[in-house]
Amino acid sequence: MEYRKLGRSGIEVSLIGLGTMTWGEQNTEAEAHAQIDYALDRGVNLLDAAEMYPVPPRPETQGRTEQYIGSWIARTGRRKDIVLATKAAGPVRQSHQPSHIPPGGHTASNLERALDASLKRLQTDYVDLYQLHWPDRSTNTFGRLGYPWIDGEESVAIEVTLEALAGFIKAGKVRAIGVSNETPWGLSRFLNAADWLGLPRVASIQNPYNLLNRTFEIGLSEFSHREDIGLLAYSPLAFGVLSGKYLDGAKPQGARLSLYERFSRYTNPQAEAAAREYVGLAKRLGLSPVQLALAFVNSRPFTTSNLIGATTLAQLKENIDSADVTLGEVALQEIEAIHTRQPSPAP
Repeated sequence: MEYRKLGRSGIEVSLIGLGTMTWGEQNTEAEAHAQIDYALDRGVNLLDAAEMYPVPPRPETQGRTEQYIGSWIARTGRRKDIVLATKAAGPVRQSHQPSHIPPGGHTASNLERALDASLKRLQTDYVDLYQLHWPDRSTNTFGRLGYPWIDGEESVAIEVTLEALAGFIKAGKVRAIGVSNETPWGLSRFLNAADWLGLPRVASIQNPYNLLNRTFEIGLSEFSHREDIGLLAYSPLAFGVLSGKYLDGAKPQGARLSLYERFSRYTNPQAEAAAREYVGLAKRLGLSPVQLALAFVNSRPFTTSNLIGATTLAQLKENIDSADVTLGEVALQEIEAIHTRQPSPAP
């Protein structure tokens, strides 16, 4: 397993990171523990959670994912073997965001409540990476195409939020901080505030990135290059669409898009057409579609860790195996040709 630096934090994380948002919904506690054990045996050290997990978010399951990680830590005593990341929910700005996690907003008091509750569920006194799950303000994230342009909207100033996060680092509750679903404007404000006020720098940004959504390359990848803000890429398989299992209207039993109607981001006709091309390319190259999609994300210079998710150990093995796949120049050229014909059909 390859390890990459998490910004300028001094922390090193595995190229493949273990996403956990199915634990407590599609996966049992025993299955979650088995996934952690297997991933660690393969060299994975990064576990990424959130206070709102599992997904779909529901009041009766909220926090269960962190509880499963906490019970694993308590059972094994292997806290120091993992880089533990979690996220604080933001205010409700779009209809699909959970309103059952009170209170919203990235104020010092709200973030302290969220962090302390996460630490209790995780059965640890610190997290290695604490992230803001989405911005405090309205943005064109989570598949929203146009910037919403809401005048007079109230939101917590980034400087106020950053000062609160700095306090957590000083108290020893957090080692490094990150943002998620963030925009170029927001990331630049966090970096400027850190410089102006002498506050901690953001170490990472967790945004969607996959063959159907390469928008990160346009406005954010330069930050990775010039400011050492690495990408923790989520949805690298586009909710499984890039595996090819949903082509031609298929609805595999137990699969996420078969179970839940809320996941429509990657199911438009353009995305399906592009996915079909990538699946065909993988077959021509003698790879599984999953390995092609994940190996591409792994190969990007701005990727710090590729956050894979699985509901079975067989899926987890195939995902982690992608770390050993190197895409040649011909493969990369064919990927670019498909991307040129159908650029980011599911942003």
